[in-house]
Amino acid sequence: MSRVENGAGGNDVEKQTRNGTGRSVRPVKRSIRIAGHATSVSLEDEFWHALRQIARQRGQSLSTLLTEVDKQRAGRSLASACRIYVLKFFQNQAAGQEMTGDGDGGTGE
Repeated sequence: MSRVENGAGGNDVEKQTRNGTGRSVRPVKRSIRIAGHATSVSLEDEFWHALRQIARQRGQSLSTLLTEVDKQRAGRSLASACRIYVLKFFQNQAAGQEMTGDGDGGTGE
C-alpha cells in the first residue's frame, strides 16, 4: 500500500493509486511481443483488461491484437494507439458496428 499526502495536510490512503476495484489507476508497464519483437508498453489496468477482452472476443492472442494496433498507429505512441483502439472498439460496439482491420474503427477516417 502507498500513502499520499493531500493538499490539506492530511493523509489519503491509496486514493490516488487505487480506484476502489483493486486496480491501479497509474499506468502499468508490461513486456509484450509485437511481430516477434519484445517491447514494453505502459497502460492503466482498465485498458489492459479491455484489450484482453477484445482479443478474446476476436479469438486472438493479445500479442496478435497488439501487432495489429502497432501496424495502424500512424505515428502515435503505442500506448496512445492502444487507448484509441479500445475507445473506438467500444464506441463501434455500442453503435452496433464491427471493428474493421483497417485501423479506422469502421469510421472511414
